[in-house]
Amino acid sequence: MVQELGLTLQALGLPRPAPGTPASQLLQELHAKISELQPSLPPGSLQPLLSYSLDAPRWEALESLSQSLRDQYRCRRYLLLKRLDLTTSAFHWSDRAEAQGEAMRAVLIPIREVLTPESDISIAHVLAARADLSRLVPATSVAVRRGTCCAINKVLMGNVPDRGGRPNELEPPMPTWRSRREDGGPQCWGRKKKKKK
Repeated sequence: MVQELGLTLQALGLPRPAPGTPASQLLQELHAKISELQPSLPPGSLQPLLSYSLDAPRWEALESLSQSLRDQYRCRRYLLLKRLDLTTSAFHWSDRAEAQGEAMRAVLIPIREVLTPESDISIAHVLAARADLSRLVPATSVAVRRGTCCAINKVLMGNVPDRGGRPNELEPPMPTWRSRREDGGPQCWGRKKKKKK
């Protein structure tokens, strides 16, 4: 909660409150700053995504759905973190990495410790969501690419060896079938047992 409040103050351009500032005074300052900035926003930009009131059954349904999604995302995040751990451990296998092992761990461990399977998304985020979040924007759109474009996107790879991996271009090795007579008569696959008289 303190972290969210700090981010809110930072976004509004307000200084950090002095220790011991009453919560009521801080909320009044926030309200005044938001009221000051609100007229400069485009019309309809603060429309809530959740437009209807929540009675007790809807609260229960929302809480149940939230818990179900949290469980599912925990499982997915755990899988991704396990993949990350395995990938980073693979970097330590080379001879060159043995000399740099401690330096690599010093960089990776602080980053990895922050990543947990638990999600920090709650119902409060749903209640605070605005209507423009429901507008789907393709990941390849110009507006999105403007925010994600970086120098690495401009690096062109040279010629790389063809490693195959296209089974539709390969003909399977099929055995050639021939009848027994083409090889010079019938073949004997073993001695026949003599019939007892």
